[in-house]
Amino acid sequence: MTREITLSQAVNEAIAEEMRRDETVLLIGEDVAEAGTPFKVLSGLVEEFGTERVIDTPISEPGFMGIAVGAAMTGSRPIVDLMFGDFLYLVMDQLCNQAAKTHYMSGGKLNVPLVLRTNLGATRRSAAQHSQSLHALVAHIPGLKVAMPSSAYEAKGLLKAAVRDDNPVVIFEDKLMYQDKASVPEEEYVLPLGEAAILREGSEVTLIGTSSMRQVCEEAAEILERDGIGADVVDPRTLVPLDEGTILGSVRKTSRAIVVDEGHQNFGVTAEIAARISEKAFYHLDAPVIRMGAMDVPVPFSPALEDLTVPRAEGVAATARAIVRGVPVHAP
Repeated sequence: MTREITLSQAVNEAIAEEMRRDETVLLIGEDVAEAGTPFKVLSGLVEEFGTERVIDTPISEPGFMGIAVGAAMTGSRPIVDLMFGDFLYLVMDQLCNQAAKTHYMSGGKLNVPLVLRTNLGATRRSAAQHSQSLHALVAHIPGLKVAMPSSAYEAKGLLKAAVRDDNPVVIFEDKLMYQDKASVPEEEYVLPLGEAAILREGSEVTLIGTSSMRQVCEEAAEILERDGIGADVVDPRTLVPLDEGTILGSVRKTSRAIVVDEGHQNFGVTAEIAARISEKAFYHLDAPVIRMGAMDVPVPFSPALEDLTVPRAEGVAATARAIVRGVPVHAP
């Protein structure tokens, strides 16, 4: 049986279920207890699990991240709530130099089973310091796994997998999607890290969309269908590990690919996925792989300007239409 719940509810359910299942799981961060975070994702958890497992911290991201790394090394499974993804810069040493490297530097004697939950996404009118999409930064670091749920279904299943993983996992949730609903099973399920999903099938172009860009790709596919063009829509779900097999299989079928991501285009996720396609499916391509990411500018506060900085379905559809028809297209 399934029911429609929001992404926020799915995250809350996943955390509660894992905390009931395993008493070593704890939650730590700013405003995670009494306030339930500014987005109210964690409401009600402190009432069930108490303040020893749902821990409010001072406003010191490096401090509580360091506490979580130490707790993970000594038997706990902390879920760290980083209020905004923009604050990743404040925890880079603890995350990238400690959590990511401890297993390797200890010769495999120590693990850091830690989950860092944070968010991404523009178009919320939060200006340059609260609207960034920084997932490419941590995807570059060996030792970290990176997941990007695109709906309530993925959010719950991937989070449960992350909590059970013996390695540090960073999960990015799109802020604008917290109230979006999707069908989620009532029974327990876990989505393995490293398995992409093909959400729609077509034969002429592959649209690869991460996080909320999955919806952009699905909308673009609907537009293309009205023009008689069939598109595969692929949701990678996780960047690290990346399911190359599913992505390459789709591209080898359609011979064309567009990679859509909300991170900045330069040196980002679109470039990495496009490079892998070009290296491993080159002789199947009828057109260059096209990248569509956010503009390489700080996110503006102005609504009119902000809306221009991220990919839109109409633009993705127009680009796909062009490459299917053999019109030369270059990444913006």
